[in-house]
Amino acid sequence: MTDAPHTEPVPKRRSANHWYIFVGLLIGAIGGLIAKAMYPPGEDGKDNPDLAWAVANVAKPAGEVFLRLIFMIVVPLVVSALILGVAGLGDARRLGRVGLKSFGYTVLLSGLAVVIGLGMANTIQPGSAISAETREELVARYADEAEQTMQRAKAGKSTRDALLDLIPRNPLRELVGATDGSSPGGGILAVMFFALAIGTALLFNPARAAPLLAVLEGVFDACMGIIQFAMRLAPIGVAGLMFGLTATVGVDVLKLLGWFVATALGAMLIQYFVVYSIAISTLGSMSPARFFSRISEVTLTAFATSSSNATLPTALRVARTRLGLRADVSNFVLTIGATANQNGTALYEGITVLFLCQVFGVQLDLGQQLGLMLICILAGIGTAGVPSGALPFIALVAASYGAPASAIGIIVGVDRVLDMCRTVVNVTGDIVIAACVNRGEAALEPTPASAAGP
Repeated sequence: MTDAPHTEPVPKRRSANHWYIFVGLLIGAIGGLIAKAMYPPGEDGKDNPDLAWAVANVAKPAGEVFLRLIFMIVVPLVVSALILGVAGLGDARRLGRVGLKSFGYTVLLSGLAVVIGLGMANTIQPGSAISAETREELVARYADEAEQTMQRAKAGKSTRDALLDLIPRNPLRELVGATDGSSPGGGILAVMFFALAIGTALLFNPARAAPLLAVLEGVFDACMGIIQFAMRLAPIGVAGLMFGLTATVGVDVLKLLGWFVATALGAMLIQYFVVYSIAISTLGSMSPARFFSRISEVTLTAFATSSSNATLPTALRVARTRLGLRADVSNFVLTIGATANQNGTALYEGITVLFLCQVFGVQLDLGQQLGLMLICILAGIGTAGVPSGALPFIALVAASYGAPASAIGIIVGVDRVLDMCRTVVNVTGDIVIAACVNRGEAALEPTPASAAGP
């Protein structure tokens, strides 16, 4: 992967699509509550037939179109993103020490992020903030998929078999069954192992690997194009999904979302202000207050665009002019980090999967949660640095742990605002790592005048 240019592109006009998604969320939720009040369940407790027809034939199809577009590209996106992410680390061999340090700090920060996320989700239990009756209604809504995934989750494997299944006997069978949990081996972890193995092999013969990498880049770009198209349909899809949920389940769904958002934001705040402050002061030898002040332009850009890639030019400039980091260090770490260091997203994925498992009554033991932590760290390497790029990964991982993949429809309406927040965590983590690596390298370049000020 080559260093990014120093010039910044002319900013594009920001899309208001996220506002449309919020409006769709509100319209669907309010409309569903009104419909439930106007067409209450019968004396037998079953939904009103007219309301059930509207949900099944209007609201559900609108949401299903959006969700299926996401599910359609999950496997090619995961495989291409992970292979490209690992193959892009070929620069690490040329930079040697910088690459190894970057990798070490990335694993450290991502691991801490996932531990914080899982710790918050286990402590607050946001997915348990519903009555048994509401849980039964949700399970009934996702009946077929929920029953299959729960049975697979309860089956369990010995530690030996689980470790052996990380290496797939037949990668194609694992790829086919990864989206619904029906794979015969390690499922999503086996798919990730396969992709990481291919990416690592390509590192050692970059010239001959170039044609394959070009094809994979085309596949990745095509998947991103489909995701962007799906997000244009998201306002309608979210409205349909929320109408169906609130019309059948009621206001409990909104309470559930409130607890989920509070848990995710709380974990991100701990990662941002506690973990990053400790890292930048102990490993980067900088004052946390001054550091956060000097990167304010980057954080605002990340929040506004919800994209690590779109924020990269601003981050490169600020790292040089405001923090005084060496060009070779900041260019390498920030360019790689835009796709290979998504620790805010890793945190979010862990919380979301555990939340969905709690909603559907799937209990994950310590071993399963350690496996989930590993998956989230690995997913941070390949999660696309574009708005809502984590949704396909969450659907895939949720299915492998016993929650229906289509249940991500519960959180899609609030995903965008959380996406904006986790992008800030992602990009700030990249700059923290760059500062930490920079400290350990040879003498710093002269600090620019703009970096000397407060």
